[in-house]
Amino acid sequence: MDADVIVVGAGPTGLTLAHELALAGVDVALLDKGPGRTGESRALNLHPRTAEILAMRGMLDGAEEQARARLETTHFAHLPVPLALDGWNSRYPYQVAIPQAEVEQVLEEHLAGLGVRVRWNAEVTDIEQDAERIRVQAGGTWVEARYLAGCDGGRSFVRKQLGIAFPGLEARWFGTVSDVVLGVAGEGIATTWDTKGSPRMRPDGSFANIFPIGNESDRVHRIFYSVADQVIDDQRAKVPDTEVVAAIEEFYGSETEVKEVRWASRFSDASRLAEHYRAGRAFLAGDAAHIHLPLGGQGLNTGIQDAMNLGWKLAADVAGWAPEGLLDTYHGERHPVGAAVLTNTRAQVALGQKGVEHDALREIFTQLLALPEANRLLGGAISGLSIRYDLGGDEPVGSRLADMVLPDGRWAGDLFHQGHGVLLTALPDLVAEAAPWTGRVDAVAVRELPGLSAEAVLVRPDGHICWVPGTPLADALHRWFGAPRP
Repeated sequence: MDADVIVVGAGPTGLTLAHELALAGVDVALLDKGPGRTGESRALNLHPRTAEILAMRGMLDGAEEQARARLETTHFAHLPVPLALDGWNSRYPYQVAIPQAEVEQVLEEHLAGLGVRVRWNAEVTDIEQDAERIRVQAGGTWVEARYLAGCDGGRSFVRKQLGIAFPGLEARWFGTVSDVVLGVAGEGIATTWDTKGSPRMRPDGSFANIFPIGNESDRVHRIFYSVADQVIDDQRAKVPDTEVVAAIEEFYGSETEVKEVRWASRFSDASRLAEHYRAGRAFLAGDAAHIHLPLGGQGLNTGIQDAMNLGWKLAADVAGWAPEGLLDTYHGERHPVGAAVLTNTRAQVALGQKGVEHDALREIFTQLLALPEANRLLGGAISGLSIRYDLGGDEPVGSRLADMVLPDGRWAGDLFHQGHGVLLTALPDLVAEAAPWTGRVDAVAVRELPGLSAEAVLVRPDGHICWVPGTPLADALHRWFGAPRP
């Protein structure tokens, strides 16, 4: 075969998945139909859970070095009460404000360090699979592997070719997003990158928001706008620069000078979720599996988290030690997460509609967000910190391992740099019990586990706790890490 796994799409999801696989020694072919990086900023944030995930692989530092800001809150439907991010015992209780292009740069550099480079101009035009292999035709040649992952966006060719249904809601209204360089910023335009920006609302439902995403010298700003009753026949058609300039002048005054429109794209309130995340030897992740209105900046983050969940499981299968059914847990765990993201974005769409009833809904929701319990609930959902998989058993099983400073001064998250599972234990006998799984599970003896009531936790490579004392450790090791070495 030409590779163990083919990954189609070299955006943040595909890059993260390829990195997870390569870290485990899997031979990866990473294909993308484009000629190279566009440099377009696209998504603008890393939520706290995504920051934790990248830190677990030693990749967050590069992103934080390029970050424009740390945003200590997020929002729900742009209501006036911000969502706090500091109630989840996270080492990163903030959004890392950074354009997607720079996240991709960091991921691609780490991937290159593992010997994997993107194959550009490799558009997939056909897929064939049988019980033993899967083949794709890309750039005029066939590439064969054991598995395929479609990370190729909302219009995914992989998903369509596999015949996976993509039910959901059609677009009812459209918006436009653009990066522009301002010569002169009109009065009232935000001077810092934060979660509020410079919102403008019109009685007819039209809205806009603009804020700086560059530094003071380059004066790059991001604008979102939607014009009431605007009809978009082709969402993929190029957005005229004149339209973007006119929208800025309409919402922010003719004194606002636009020197350059760097790029512009349409978005909509369409929301869809793939019926299955797996079809035989092929899997879907990121926007190929779920699309929704980009409220709260959840798309990129959900995709990276998809990749972290799938990566170690695919690697385990390629290595030959995956327990039966492990690959099927990807759909079982991530499909409900995708559904939950669609639910909260659809709720935000409803809160943004015009009309007396929606005004009343916004008033009541604003009151609810002022309640600490409600604020924490939605903050955990948007940030990804509250995700808990149904792995059987009570809390904390299924939840993320909150990063902690261990008695020896290390951060627990730093133990995951090699992509292995980790057994943290204050019970010395468990270290010897886990020894037959060395290479898949790193057993670390500690005096105590700060912040946890348990004396030991077994944690999967994706950072989710899969065992605490109360049932045999060996059962959990078999369930998640296969048969022990001879």
